Amino acid sequence: MPDAHADPHPKLRFHLLDDSGGLGYHLRALRYRRTLWAPFITQVAGWLSTWQAPTTHLVIVGPSAGYTIDAAFLQRFDRITILEPDPLARLILRRRFPDLRIEHGELDCLSGREGPQWLARLYPGASLLFANVLGQTPVLAADPRWADRLRTALQAHHWASWHDVLSATTPSLADIDRPLEPAADITALATRCWRWPTEVSDHDSFGLVGRQDGLALWHLSPAQWQIVEWGIHAPESGAA
Repeated sequence: MPDAHADPHPKLRFHLLDDSGGLGYHLRALRYRRTLWAPFITQVAGWLSTWQAPTTHLVIVGPSAGYTIDAAFLQRFDRITILEPDPLARLILRRRFPDLRIEHGELDCLSGREGPQWLARLYPGASLLFANVLGQTPVLAADPRWADRLRTALQAHHWASWHDVLSATTPSLADIDRPLEPAADITALATRCWRWPTEVSDHDSFGLVGRQDGLALWHLSPAQWQIVEWGIHAPESGAA
């Protein structure tokens, strides 16, 4: 764990523009949230309804403005902390959920080797939710052991994540209105959802939580399809 006398924890660098979020994402949400995104948002709500995290404090990593998160889930918690680098997203999220107690944290838990350890240390009594962010973080490709460090650091926490595992710019063979069957590996999943010679991008996040509790197709934009994985971790009985 990080030493008490070590350098301060890595802090979020606020930004509005990046490849997977920011202003472009807000514009897509404005245009597609009630149309193309609707089947996926329904599936996310189902996932969250089954996650019985037994804490009053929830930390959400990378929620953007909460476009795919429903109020019924958030209302289960007395305190919500968001770790979100986009200032516009934070503003919109507060306006979307005005009756909730939402606070902003500064930790960049996706920065470097020690990020997951800092997350566990700063929020020891909270449940943690990664809101479609882990499949977009460059650290997974840069450090093949980072996912192992994440699981080790959070082994005493209740945590969950939905994250992109595959994406393509051609339509998927999957049914957008129904959950996908579990997949043994990323190759089997790609073969099931697309036919050669489609170019499919691997986000290096398959099986990231350690178990696969759901798969869904997200029609993100007219020319973008994502396969999203959902996983839940609960600590073993007696874990500190």
